[in-house]
Amino acid sequence: MSAGEWAGLIAALAFVLLVVLVAIPLLKLGRTLDETTLTIRQVREQSAPILGQASTTVAHVNSNLERVDDITGNAANVSSNVAALTSVVAATLGSPLIKVAAFSYGVRSAAKKKREGQALADAARRDKEARRSRRAARRAA
Repeated sequence: MSAGEWAGLIAALAFVLLVVLVAIPLLKLGRTLDETTLTIRQVREQSAPILGQASTTVAHVNSNLERVDDITGNAANVSSNVAALTSVVAATLGSPLIKVAAFSYGVRSAAKKKREGQALADAARRDKEARRSRRAARRAA
């Protein structure tokens, strides 16, 4: 064998070794891609029912929100009716009640002043009688 043949043989063996070394990571990469494909398929199969359930849930929530919207509208209607009724009652009964309250306050105030005046008059009369009796006692003495 000549030196050129030995060099060709060594180059051929080096090329085979290089192909084997490169083939191992390629095989591992192929397995990893197969596992990734399998995982993606499983995720897709499992996500389809979840998305269906989410769609059903959103539909139920929308129907409940429509009910809540109706309830809120009815509550607003009731509150406006109560406000109107309150204003009617205030207009109808408010003025007469205010007049009755003012009249009763005036009567109470007048009665209180009369009682106070009567008490002052009684006190003045007692003082006057006490002075007369003292004067009469001094004159008699």
